[in-house]
Amino acid sequence: MAIIITDECINCGACEPECPNTAIYEGGVNWSWGEGTALTSVELEDGSAIDGEEEQEPVSDEFYYIVPDKCTECIGFHEEPQCAAVCPVDCCVDDPDYRETEDELLAKKEWLHDE
Repeated sequence: MAIIITDECINCGACEPECPNTAIYEGGVNWSWGEGTALTSVELEDGSAIDGEEEQEPVSDEFYYIVPDKCTECIGFHEEPQCAAVCPVDCCVDDPDYRETEDELLAKKEWLHDE
């Protein structure tokens, strides 16, 4: 499953530079698929395609947030999710809405980084 940042977040920013997929953004900041990945375009669920650099709306306006479709729980990079490891208030937790197997997370890592 992906990791989510709860509303206990103190906006310290310790998690953001630790993410190998650039899936963590400051509240209110737009994100893109291509930032920190090898994606130049992305096919959406409806079959349409968007440029990898096209800015997307923030997931949260108040707190740091994780884009679940870019989160691999650091599988293939580290032994544990690095955002959770460095969070001083333990607000980086499993997201029950995004459950994935280790194989699915590894496939996502390969997709994100074109390996």
